[in-house]
Amino acid sequence: MSSASPARHVAAVVSCAMAEEARPFLDALPERAVDQAPTLPGSARAWSLRLPGDERELILVRSGIGLVAAASALAAVLTQVRPGTVVSAGTTGGLGRQVEVGDVCASANLAYTDADATAFGYVRGQTPGQPETFAGDPALLERLERVGPAALRSATASSGSARLHVGQMLAGNSFITAANVTDTREVFPTALSTDMESTALAQVAASAGIPFVSVRGVSDLCGPEAGQDFHIAAEEAAARSAAVVLALLG
Repeated sequence: MSSASPARHVAAVVSCAMAEEARPFLDALPERAVDQAPTLPGSARAWSLRLPGDERELILVRSGIGLVAAASALAAVLTQVRPGTVVSAGTTGGLGRQVEVGDVCASANLAYTDADATAFGYVRGQTPGQPETFAGDPALLERLERVGPAALRSATASSGSARLHVGQMLAGNSFITAANVTDTREVFPTALSTDMESTALAQVAASAGIPFVSVRGVSDLCGPEAGQDFHIAAEEAAARSAAVVLALLG
């Protein structure tokens, strides 16, 4: 009985949910041979791209929205390639009061917004059998704090005053709005942002032993204060996320 071929090594997998989030990477990086891209089920898609300056390969994934879509697409990719890093990129909703639209958030750790097994002794945000949070990779975060701010300031024509925040990020199956933001902030007082994919991606990466970080541009605020801007175009937020990710991987 023959054994399966070993997965080929690539520099990174970058996972996005939507076409608008994938587009900045497709615009910035040349595509390698089409037949090198992993095959994904359903409407998910992957591309094999070349990082600037060398022959390193980046696999870009457009998974579709949601925890299950993100996790299943990444799991399928990891049967075909072995990345040195997994990055969650794209847009997010700002949760921390210090976060403004147009800023970029990076994950020191991640939890599930709507996981609640406290009746069985777990903390909010933790699923049974899993850690309380999934840690962002320290080496990636150290590099991100060195190269990220400058990359963000020069990302787009309007990003000069945007800030990079490193802290807790959340993901869940529900949108956080003005109606439920108070509870979320009480349970996760240090959380910067929330999206619908990053924690699931962190869990898959952790189970495979692959360094992970989420780097997301803030497109809207979950509970804006009086006088705060509360929305920018997803394309603008995604471009800022992509610029920081490419600096991180450069």
